[in-house]
Amino acid sequence: MAEVFLNARCPHDFHAESAGLEPGTLNPLVVDVMREAGIDISHKQTKSAFELFEAGRRYDFVVTVCYDAGAERCPVFPGAGRSLHWSFPDPSALQGTRDERLESVRAIRDAIATRIERWCEEACEAVRIPS
Repeated sequence: MAEVFLNARCPHDFHAESAGLEPGTLNPLVVDVMREAGIDISHKQTKSAFELFEAGRRYDFVVTVCYDAGAERCPVFPGAGRSLHWSFPDPSALQGTRDERLESVRAIRDAIATRIERWCEEACEAVRIPS
């Protein structure tokens, strides 16, 4: 979610890529709540942070969105210019009925979108070269 929000908010300043500890499948609840927000991520492929590292990718910023309670399973990306950690619950770890989990994923989506907006107000302006 953070990748899509950042690429939409700061397309001229940043290019975000998303990765986790292991590639897997997209969480269908995340796909659904993003679709509710007018964003189709169903075509996205999951990647591992190691794949990006192995490909020689270099980043000015690496933002981890791991939940503090499970931070021991948060990926580390060597060589990042600056590492930031934003704690959000993992949608795949949610419990309850489908409707309860959907409501929680909506809250996570909205919190991530708000965090991206705040960060871009600072970071997108900071990276622009004065004319």
